[in-house]
Amino acid sequence: QVHLVESGGGLVQAGGSLRLSCAASGRTRSISTRAWYRQPPGQSRELVASITSAGHVNYADFVKGRFTISRGYGQDTVDLQMSDLKPEDTAVYYCYAESVYGPVERTYRQDSWGQGIQVTVSS
Repeated sequence: QVHLVESGGGLVQAGGSLRLSCAASGRTRSISTRAWYRQPPGQSRELVASITSAGHVNYADFVKGRFTISRGYGQDTVDLQMSDLKPEDTAVYYCYAESVYGPVERTYRQDSWGQGIQVTVSS
């Protein structure tokens, strides 16, 4: 089991920057992928960025060149550096982790989610 806690959200002016952090506890050595999702008001949840244990990163098109995902030591923390923020970036941001458990012959995967943290960008 992995427990995720987000921090660093808040209110920022359009064009400004904000850094989100996610701390993981529990069976963090089993984590294969870390990611940030977001859910704008009245919309469905969408992937923002992800990073694998091997360091492979992936970004949604709408944040490329503005957001950067990075990991701390041992994947216990993952950050999302957000720059050039726009009002449409306003959303609840969720930390995500995919874990892989068991021996190779009996592996299974489990999703873990943080509680979510509000990011509001004013125009």
